[in-house]
Amino acid sequence: MADDVTTIKVRDDGPYKLTGPVRLVDVDGAAWSVAEGDTVVLCRCGLSADKPFCDGSHKAGGFTSRERVGS
Repeated sequence: MADDVTTIKVRDDGPYKLTGPVRLVDVDGAAWSVAEGDTVVLCRCGLSADKPFCDGSHKAGGFTSRERVGS
């Protein structure tokens, strides 16, 4: 896959894993940049103390999700 393509991987029972380049912007306009080839994981369980980033709380919280593309 080309390095200049942003990839979002949906992880079973866990977060979204983004491989940059990508720029995240919150509602207030604050931005977080992920360099080309670097990764960041985003919470999707709602339990992280470091939202929007994953802190691993899904493991103890029992979060389950096995979504697939196109489903």
